[in-house]
Amino acid sequence: MTKTYIIAEMSANHCGDKELAKKIIKEAKHSGADAVKIQTYTPDTMTIDCKNDYFRLNCGTIWDGTYYYDLYKEAYTPWEWQSELKSYADELGIDFFSTPFDKTSADFLEDLGVEKYKIASFEAIDYEFVKYVAAKGKPVIISTGISSFDEILEVINVCKSVGNDDITVLKCTSAYPAKIDDMNILTIKDMIEKFSPYNVKVGLSDHSMSNEVAIAAISLGACVIEKHFTLDRSLGGADSDFSLNPAEFSKLVESVRLTERALGIVSYDINSNNRILARSLFVVADIKKGEKFTPLNVRSIRPNFGLHPRYYSDIIGKCAKCDIKRGTPLKFEYL
Repeated sequence: MTKTYIIAEMSANHCGDKELAKKIIKEAKHSGADAVKIQTYTPDTMTIDCKNDYFRLNCGTIWDGTYYYDLYKEAYTPWEWQSELKSYADELGIDFFSTPFDKTSADFLEDLGVEKYKIASFEAIDYEFVKYVAAKGKPVIISTGISSFDEILEVINVCKSVGNDDITVLKCTSAYPAKIDDMNILTIKDMIEKFSPYNVKVGLSDHSMSNEVAIAAISLGACVIEKHFTLDRSLGGADSDFSLNPAEFSKLVESVRLTERALGIVSYDINSNNRILARSLFVVADIKKGEKFTPLNVRSIRPNFGLHPRYYSDIIGKCAKCDIKRGTPLKFEYL
């Protein structure tokens, strides 16, 4: 089985502190993540500073009542940090990439030398932007939390229209945190089947606080898992309420790796050592030469030294070729 790619999403959990951001990268590495991801935007690349009701969050999130601009001003990762953060991640040996939110941030990340891009759920329907990112020729991972089935197909075709075939779509429930009952991860299996003609990989962007969701996703065929990561939820940060701490993330990674081992490969091989414990046909009462085999002198019992039990009905009624002692495994040559 291909190793699951596990992404630790830092997002706003650095709380505006570059040293804390570096500690998050270090702990993500120690926790077993394959990659740490950040987000690259400014409040002005995301929205406008407008204080009417259109620009106030009111959709059932933990940020309701906050203006979009103010939230992004608090949560963004300063661009002047990002080269240093990438260098630090490179030193530690953990992949480092980001989610751009407009063309300027995509260009910035390209100059930074990131090797893949993530498209957030709410930007996945901005096809011109997605096309711009996909045209850079790097792998593209796309969350689909607010996309319909048709929109997922459209964004896949947008990437392919510029020659980018390295596409991963993530099943995502865009709620923060997401409720278990809303995860519907059986969709992953359907996505794999429906998008297989497009040669698209499928994964999970998980905003729940449960590791079981990711484990189940792996069993359904997900090859990427993304979870938010923080050093400590008590530190605050816009995304801390649905982020795992290092101990929790380590447990997630351990569970995913164990699940991979358990899934293994499709195999009908048997354990030949334990096969000896199975049943077979034995003589259970002394039989004289010429005597018939009956249910009283032949039984299917453990261990597995005699004939396969499938031959029982064929043997009953036939005659013994020689004397056979009780406790002898039955063989064809005795018939």
